[in-house]
Amino acid sequence: MKPNYRRCISCRKVGLKEEFWRIVRVFPSGKVQLDRGMGRSAYICPQVSCLQAAQKKNRLGRSLHASVPETLYQSLSQRLASNNTQNQI
Repeated sequence: MKPNYRRCISCRKVGLKEEFWRIVRVFPSGKVQLDRGMGRSAYICPQVSCLQAAQKKNRLGRSLHASVPETLYQSLSQRLASNNTQNQI
């Protein structure tokens, strides 16, 4: 079976689906959330630079055709911080 490739909305890097975080605009409610759900999806690298650029230029919002709540960016930042501390141990 062929591997699933995705592209980061921020840096445009192509890689395996597992390398990215998935943000979903759930159908039909239009709610934007992380990882789970069926609907329109966007993928982003788990890196500080990609997250900051996506937030500054509203790349997630444009890709998902929806407004992205500030709490989603905060949870992504927390996830990034926890990943960095786990990698340093």
